[in-house]
Amino acid sequence: MSYQVLARKWRPKSFATLVGQEHVVRALTHALDQNRLHHAYLFTGTRGVGKTTLARIMAKALNCEAGVSSTPCGICSACMEIDSGRFIDYIELDAASNRGVDDMTALLERATYAPTMGRYKVYVIDEVHQLSGHAFNAMLKTLEEPPEHVKFILATTDPQKIPVTVLSRCLQFNLKQMPPTLIVDHLSHVLEAEGVAFQPGALRHLAKGAAGSMRDALSLLDQAIAHGAGKVEDEGVRAMLGTVGDEHLFALLDGLVAQDVQAMLEVAKLMDVRSLSFDGGLQELSTLFHRIALAQFAPEALLDEAERSRLAPYAQALDAEYLQLAYQIAIHGRDELSLAPDDYAGFVMTLLRLHAFRPERAGAVKVAAKATTKGAAAPAPVRTAPPAMPTPAPAPSSAVPSAPTPAVPVAPVPATAGAAPAEEDWHALVARLPLSGMSRQLAQHCELSERTESAIRLRLSPVHKHLLGKPQQDKLQSELQAFYGRPLRLEIDVAELETETPAERSRNQQRERQERAIASIEQDPFVRDVVDLFDASIDESTIKPV
Repeated sequence: MSYQVLARKWRPKSFATLVGQEHVVRALTHALDQNRLHHAYLFTGTRGVGKTTLARIMAKALNCEAGVSSTPCGICSACMEIDSGRFIDYIELDAASNRGVDDMTALLERATYAPTMGRYKVYVIDEVHQLSGHAFNAMLKTLEEPPEHVKFILATTDPQKIPVTVLSRCLQFNLKQMPPTLIVDHLSHVLEAEGVAFQPGALRHLAKGAAGSMRDALSLLDQAIAHGAGKVEDEGVRAMLGTVGDEHLFALLDGLVAQDVQAMLEVAKLMDVRSLSFDGGLQELSTLFHRIALAQFAPEALLDEAERSRLAPYAQALDAEYLQLAYQIAIHGRDELSLAPDDYAGFVMTLLRLHAFRPERAGAVKVAAKATTKGAAAPAPVRTAPPAMPTPAPAPSSAVPSAPTPAVPVAPVPATAGAAPAEEDWHALVARLPLSGMSRQLAQHCELSERTESAIRLRLSPVHKHLLGKPQQDKLQSELQAFYGRPLRLEIDVAELETETPAERSRNQQRERQERAIASIEQDPFVRDVVDLFDASIDESTIKPV
């Protein structure tokens, strides 16, 4: 026997097995059980949500040999022939290829004759919006007052193109798109029944690719089973769909938060090597910005607790105003991909734009002054005094705190250099290692758990487990071996952290420097005089510590 595709094999054959359209099933079930049957039904919705399937179930419910009910037996000759498409009184018409007035006239002439085998003649007109205007006019009278033995079921993906005179003669049911969680549950049920091994993450990618269509999801599932040689695995599905994984997206976010352009560019190179879709990457990135904004303003809107905890650090690290700007940059960058020299260049420029518009990169202080009287003279330009040289004498308690001196990066120490830092000073060790990109991100988000003569054990928060790529671990291990001058085994455990990581300390220090810089400007006598004189305000986003 030839193979039957999953979309046909698992096509629902009763109202009980139809998923995702409970509001339509409830209305049709009550109408059938109470014998309150309309003569014309219109099912609308996107492709693959159950329009034709509902029509077949309705035809079985009307013509089942056990009687009209919402639970057709499914084993009588009428039910089985309708399922196989051989029932003579069940007529499916494709309006895309039979759209003329002559086709409609011939159909209506046949409708006047009594059914041959069933209780009702059921006419299903698919994609009815493609009928010509004359064809619609020809069917109006029969659609309004058809013979007692005729039922019309119309289906369309574009109800706006159907004349209102037709809409007013039908009971209209709008079928909803399938939510991803429902698609994942249904695909899990199908795979368990088929005996196919799968990973839940792979099904989430398939549900997202199906875009609300259960038929598309089952077709993609067929393709994924073939691609994975009988298994549905996360890595294989992402390679098949060309989708951007979460590890790439969160690596981009980590680079953006840390203002590490090189790390962001390495992610872009990795996507280019793997031939991942840059359009899809920007789409997923804008979706991620949207979810982070929800985590900032309405965390209860994120029903998944794991997602809420994973996005919480980014919601704290990114300003609400910048997050809105980043969302706009991502969606506009996606629109401009077709205008770029190539997709890679357009994607990289979008990443650079996200970095360039970070508030911390703003220029000198700007004082937004507004005159209190209509002819007031403009204030003289504000001149910032050069930073004073540090003196050994302690400053009095009332003095304005001076901006701290920029930290000088520590040069990498070769393997033959002196003793390594103390075991607990992982921060100093990370500063000495010549790391860059994602391997540097991995080291900065870890804490030292244990160090022996042959191994170094680190601990990484579950929030940043996407950094655990093999290239990053290999790079970090090789640099540690070069630093200590002996073979070392690197072990990284994913667990909750107990101490402050280098990345957290860097963020905290940067925030403290920013707060001190703002306080220094606000307490400056000259700035305070300008603010009082011109009723001005200080734009804190333009203050940058030096």
